[in-house]
Amino acid sequence: MGTADADASDDLALFARLRDGDEAAFEALVRRHNSMLVRLARARGLDATAEEAAQDAWIEVLRCVDRFEGRSAVRTWLCGILVNVARAGARKEARSVPFSSLGADDSDANGASDTHEPAVDSSRFDLQDGPWTGHWAKPVPDWPTPESAALTTEMTVVVQRAIASLPSPQREVIVLRDVEDLSAEDVCGVLELSDGNQRVLLHRARSKVRAAVEHHFSDAISNAGKRSS
Repeated sequence: MGTADADASDDLALFARLRDGDEAAFEALVRRHNSMLVRLARARGLDATAEEAAQDAWIEVLRCVDRFEGRSAVRTWLCGILVNVARAGARKEARSVPFSSLGADDSDANGASDTHEPAVDSSRFDLQDGPWTGHWAKPVPDWPTPESAALTTEMTVVVQRAIASLPSPQREVIVLRDVEDLSAEDVCGVLELSDGNQRVLLHRARSKVRAAVEHHFSDAISNAGKRSS
């Protein structure tokens, strides 16, 4: 049994104990998954109230513990509860729109639709007639090898900032898929997205994060060359 399968099995065992009123099981689940719920709340734009949203989600877990039927992993079910709690809170503050419309239009912070937005800027491709038409205009620079803790930390910060700058639907999908490692099917269920929308949002999000990392390290390499010359 792999680590993920073992973790899922442990979660189910903890959940069974929670149904029997085991307080220690609830505390164990909170220790395991609270940080995930906080990250997801932040992905929904609740930076200032992410911890509060996670706490509300745990309260909801206790209220509907008997509704869990085991058709999905516990962690996927918890993500669904957090999303529902966040939606309810947003509606109360009269500042939400249906997520389905966000997923379909993928509006950015300026309200402009990027439904037809290319995943990668077309200027990065060779558009001249010839054998290399459609290929990269110049080679994509190699990413630095994380040979030290400092470089790994730098890469993490760059990726986190890039994710934080994404439109909300893209940010939620990439956090669930690439940070929390949920399956495409589970993400579609949690966020109420079609498989096609989920794939488009994830592709755009990954492309933008990759571009941000490339840009950061290209600038770092260029600046280092200037200092050494």
